[in-house]
Amino acid sequence: MSSVNIIVGSQMGSAEYVAEQLSDELNNQGITTQLHDQPKFNEIDQHNTLWLICTSTYGAGDYPDNLLSFVEQVAQSTDLKHLKFSVIALGDTSYDTYNLAGRNIEALLSKKGAIKVAERLELNILDESLPEDTALAWLDTWVTQTGLK
Repeated sequence: MSSVNIIVGSQMGSAEYVAEQLSDELNNQGITTQLHDQPKFNEIDQHNTLWLICTSTYGAGDYPDNLLSFVEQVAQSTDLKHLKFSVIALGDTSYDTYNLAGRNIEALLSKKGAIKVAERLELNILDESLPEDTALAWLDTWVTQTGLK
């Protein structure tokens, strides 16, 4: 397995930018990626690949608009035991719904039988570090944990 499908949930662009940076770095490491900024569940390979879901939380703990139909399709699926995934959640700790969209998609995928291959990375946009820098620093450990290299 040497490919990653990066599924983006972004309302204001931060998660999309993080996903693009990770995609570029994975490609530089020889790992094939495909970005899905308007993800459609049935159009994304679910076998012999990893899903890396990179999503922000919008409003009162909601999914970004571009992720809503994808989440509905995941909820309607019955068996995802063949699917391996990880989640990167972006949020603002000043809200009590901090990273709720990332936590919820992780719980939904797990409930459907998908296999979580690494702990969720939670990024606080209030940190001094840029979210993409923190995600890039995390990436090598993730690549090793997931067996991509």
